[in-house]
Amino acid sequence: MIEIKGLKKDYALGNTVVHALRGIDLRVSEGEFISVVGPSGSGKTTLLNIIGCVDFATEGTVKIGGQEIIALKDNQITDIRLHKIGFIFQTFNLIPVLNVVENVEFPLLLMKKHAKDEIRKRAEKLIEEVGLKDFIKHRPAELSGGQRQRVAIARALVTNPDIVLADEPTANLDSVTGASILQLMRKMNAVEKTTFIFSTHDENVLQYAQKIVKIKDGFIVKGK
Repeated sequence: MIEIKGLKKDYALGNTVVHALRGIDLRVSEGEFISVVGPSGSGKTTLLNIIGCVDFATEGTVKIGGQEIIALKDNQITDIRLHKIGFIFQTFNLIPVLNVVENVEFPLLLMKKHAKDEIRKRAEKLIEEVGLKDFIKHRPAELSGGQRQRVAIARALVTNPDIVLADEPTANLDSVTGASILQLMRKMNAVEKTTFIFSTHDENVLQYAQKIVKIKDGFIVKGK
């Protein structure tokens, strides 16, 4: 599903170069449920952003479904983001002028292959599953941080993507809600064979992981 070799990512900050990733090798098979752990600044978010085609490597190769990302055209990368990957961002990235159901529907509308009634039905089902049935017409500004996180999770799952990338998905959730969200994802992983890759500090997330990959200072230091 995902094959990474020699992945490096550098950022220029004025006259200083920050080496966010220093040579990552990683293989992820279809249907794996993986947690990426490490201290703040270790490179977890950078790794997810590159797998999700939000950012691109300075050096090395990243293949998704056998396709080398660097060799693809912009429209092909956009197609991968839309049809293959669901991304749960720490910052939510919800559209302020859209309400909850409209935010969750948005990726399906972009795909332009589902009937409107099917889109609404799928969105409402996931909104109920993340516990926001009573907030379906609220806009992001009317929601708490935890509620916005749940909207972002529903939006990431609504397209039934091949891969879900989740950057600290339970960071803004209480333990009970976090557990219910993880159970929903684990069910999707088991039934749909969806591949999940999380970055997390949450011990509860680690309990669900089939494999743990530890990153420190831009290197993988442990995997099991």
